[in-house]
Order: sequence, then C-alpha cells, then structure tokens
Amino acid sequence: MLDRLHRSDDALMGRKVLVVEDNAAEQLSIKELLGYDDIDVDVVGTGEAALTALHAEPSDCIVLDLRLPDMSGFEVLERLRDDAALGEVPVVVFTGKELSPDEDARLHTLARSVVVKGVESPERLLDETALFLHRVVADLPLEKQQMLDRLHRSDDALMGRKVLVVDDDVRNIFALSSVLERRGMTVLTAGTGREAIATLDSTPDLAIVLMDIMMPEMDGYETMQVIRQNPAFQRLPIIALTAKAMKGDREKCLEAGASDYLAKPVNTEQLLSALRMWLHR
Repeated sequence: MLDRLHRSDDALMGRKVLVVEDNAAEQLSIKELLGYDDIDVDVVGTGEAALTALHAEPSDCIVLDLRLPDMSGFEVLERLRDDAALGEVPVVVFTGKELSPDEDARLHTLARSVVVKGVESPERLLDETALFLHRVVADLPLEKQQMLDRLHRSDDALMGRKVLVVDDDVRNIFALSSVLERRGMTVLTAGTGREAIATLDSTPDLAIVLMDIMMPEMDGYETMQVIRQNPAFQRLPIIALTAKAMKGDREKCLEAGASDYLAKPVNTEQLLSALRMWLHR
C-alpha cells in the first residue's frame, strides 16, 4: 500500500477533506491527525451541513461519523449515492457505533472504508484517507510517516493467514472477524468445541486459533486438551479468551494447552500484538 501512496504530483496539492462529526473533541483530534500542508480539513457537525458544504465546494474525501444529531450516517451515505455530483466521492466511515452484521454489510456497499473507533487505531484512519487522497507519504511529517510505516509493517505477519475464531456468541465472532478481516486475515468460525475440532481436521493450513473458554457442553479447556492430543496440532498457536479474569485462569489455560491468554473484553491492540508475535514465529 505504501507504494501506492508514494506518487508525487503537484496537482494533488490543496486536496480537501470534509469531516462530518458532531463531537467537538473528535473534530479536533481528527483535524490534527489528518491536517498538514497538502490537505485542507473542513469540519461540520450535521448531515445537512455536510451535504450543503459538498454542493458548495466539492471534497476529495469524506470522513463520516454514523451518529449525527439530524440524520443517521446511513442516510447521508444514501443521499450521496443518489446524487450524481457526489456519488463518486470516497467516504471513510469513522464510528464508535456497535455494528450489527446487517449494518456492516450495508456499510460496505455504501462506503469505501469503515474504521471503528476504539477498535481501529488513528493510524488506520490516516492510512485509509491517505490512500484515497493519494498523499505523498515522504512529504508528511516524520511522526505521521512512522505511524503509517508501523501500521503496514505490523500487519505483514497477518496478511493471508487463516485464523479460527471459536465462540458460542455470534456477536463476539462478528466483532473479532471484522477486526481480523480488515487486517487481511481469512477468518473461519466455530460455535462449539466439536465444530472447532472438525474445522481443524479439515483445514491443514490453519495458522492460529482464538478459543473462547466459557462455552456450553464442551468448554474451551476441554476443546484445547482434545486438540493437543493430535500430534499435528502440538505446535499450533492457540490464544485463550475468557470473560472471567480470575486468579489462576492463565495457568489453567496454559495447562489445558493454550499458547497465550487474553481476558475479555478483548483489547484489540493487545490481541493484534499477540497475533503478530505468534505468527512471526
């Protein structure tokens, strides 16, 4: 992706970004993150103000929050889509809203990119907007160059790798899958321990497993013990995820066959760090 961003062109100077966000603190942080000599950042706080601003002066990229006081971000996206003059403007949705599977699928038909606040880092927002604006990375401040370099370098170990997410709660599966697929991983899922074992047996190139501990019938401890009985899976990395961070949990998980342990709710950066560590090996 860095290669695509290294194109220099004088005509790209003075590109405009419209940030549609009603929270004053978020407005300021996004403007500081994206703003520099090559980019003009305008900020509005409502959907109607965004549409008015876009008709008055076109933007080259839009950063859109889904929660707005006058209309939903979905409505803004649909009105942009239906407007011949604005339909091709790339939109990066930057939202803290918890997305259902239907909403996530709908967003990906309306927006070019979705970055989730609290799940995706500011680096991801900088990266997505830089791609659509054809920013010259070498011309950015050193701090922002390093942000993008860290992001791209750290995701190399995840790209194209297969991960099995084992959890009996579809909401957890969806949340984890969304994060991992955006890092280029291929996500397989299982809702029970028995499904997980069957998937492992039929997927020889699986790279790593995320194992929920609290599952009915066959819990994560038992599932990991069965997996480790197969010599083919002795070295397979398994990261245990448990909602009950009780004293001794880590030791119990490791004894059952886990390679690593994370407590729920899962901190995304900790999860990604653990994945990178185990997949670099």
